[in-house]
Amino acid sequence: MAELQQTQILPAPFIQAAAETYLPELTSAIGGIKSLDLSKLYGQQFVAGPSTLQTQAENLAGGLGGYQPYLQAAQAATGPTAYQQYMSPYQQDVISTTLSDYDRQAAMQRQSLSDAAIRSGAFGGGREGVALGEYQAASDRNRAAIQAGLLQQGYGQAQQLASQNYQQQMNLAQAVPALLGQQIAGLSTLGAQQQAQQQAGLTAQQQLAYQQGYQPLQAAQSYLAGIQPLIAGYPGQTQQTQVPSPTALQTGLGTASTLAGIYKALNPSPINILGKLF
Repeated sequence: MAELQQTQILPAPFIQAAAETYLPELTSAIGGIKSLDLSKLYGQQFVAGPSTLQTQAENLAGGLGGYQPYLQAAQAATGPTAYQQYMSPYQQDVISTTLSDYDRQAAMQRQSLSDAAIRSGAFGGGREGVALGEYQAASDRNRAAIQAGLLQQGYGQAQQLASQNYQQQMNLAQAVPALLGQQIAGLSTLGAQQQAQQQAGLTAQQQLAYQQGYQPLQAAQSYLAGIQPLIAGYPGQTQQTQVPSPTALQTGLGTASTLAGIYKALNPSPINILGKLF
């Protein structure tokens, strides 16, 4: 009957030594990963906050309502009494002086009429009274027209100044938010670039912290990637062979041979044991 014999062929010694080195390193690396404090790898500390310029832009945004005083001033310039503040403080003096001069001229003209009546012998008569009455009426109309013209001129100038002020205030009400908006937009753009630079620096720090935390495991994985082909190229093997069982003759010969060896060792003289057995 055949006997089954199993023979195990181990990998090359250098392969076995490499595997024995890898396993402790892998175990240590995995233990290090388990103990990692993830709050040092992730979190708000790696998110860039608003930059200085962005903060300035946000603060300026609160001033966009700065146009309101100019708008209110423009509205005040359109009221029915808005012109009054633009009336010349010297207008009444100009009117008084002008009318005084007119009155003096008018008095001189009346005197001329009286003198003419005297020369013509009509002084104190009806014709003189009619002439003086007509002159006075005309003089009063002229005086009133001059006064009204001066008042209208002052009023027109005041209205023009009020209108100019209204337009200026409206221009400022439009210009202030426009200029402020441009400033905010510029600061926001530059601030976003500044924030992006800060974020890039924080991202680089996070990547460094991550690499430092996982470097032992990555090194162990790289080590495995290097020795794995060698392990595959020199695998351990187990061989099984069937050996026929010895016959009685072979067993007897083997036993005789063993006894002969023992006897020879004890008795140097040759002896034919085989002859005695057969």
